[in-house]
Amino acid sequence: MSEAESCAGFVAVIGAPNAGKSTLVNALVGQKVAIVSEKAQTTRARLMGIAVQDKAQILLVDTPGIFEPRRRLDRAMVAAAWTGAQDADLILLVIDAAAKMKDQVERIIAGLVEREHPLFIALNKIDLVRKADLLALSATLADRLNPEKLFMISATQGDGVPDLKAALADAMPEGPWLYPEDEVSDATDRMIAAELTREQVVNQLYQELPYATAVETETWEDRPDDSTVIRQQILVERDSQKAIVIGKGGSRLKRIGEAARAEIAKHLGRPVHLFLHVKVNPKWDEDRGLYREIGLEWAD
Repeated sequence: MSEAESCAGFVAVIGAPNAGKSTLVNALVGQKVAIVSEKAQTTRARLMGIAVQDKAQILLVDTPGIFEPRRRLDRAMVAAAWTGAQDADLILLVIDAAAKMKDQVERIIAGLVEREHPLFIALNKIDLVRKADLLALSATLADRLNPEKLFMISATQGDGVPDLKAALADAMPEGPWLYPEDEVSDATDRMIAAELTREQVVNQLYQELPYATAVETETWEDRPDDSTVIRQQILVERDSQKAIVIGKGGSRLKRIGEAARAEIAKHLGRPVHLFLHVKVNPKWDEDRGLYREIGLEWAD
């Protein structure tokens, strides 16, 4: 494909926590590139999913949810989201249509009123909302933000996603593709492996463990037999949390490891030997190295 025929551009996918941004990015790419959970604030780093539609390469920057920050990690996540919006060719605002206009959404709308970039809005989870309520919400958003386009979608069901993808492709500026045709994300395998393990921690301990946990890949060895040995540590703030993650006789940690290993092996396309241990560090979210590992800027 010649440069004159091709298009490529960055789309910042922003929204409140749990609006369905990561699910939508995965749906647009056509495979899993971002972890998904019902728990809010699952996405931390700016991870990019790469979608292709005809001659267009759509670089989807899956940003952390925008919320009222209370600590350093929160500030870094919110800053990453707004930076993603400033750096993009187009902003895609994802709104949970079933959650109505909460304070978090109001803050995002206020931040977008004087935007410099084109704006698409995707009203997500339409399968959970009455048609009359959807029409009223779309009219309100159109009046307040005057977006270039507004879509009604269900990222989990796939409803409306093909139309949104086609419109994003049409909106991309002309130019050469920025990544090889077979790449679906800019994240390193090391980062994705840590994220896949964290996904299992979040989903399996949804009711028991607070948001304050992280996963760090310590060592990575690609063996001659085409398998990979990965050692990771799960960081928690207190001994009581460590006991929850490990479970009775190590049963919970074993289940987390088995599920994470299967997901990592699927991603890498080869056998994986995964070794997990749990470390207590009350100030893990003050570790600059961890911020670098998950792609966040240190926020003062």
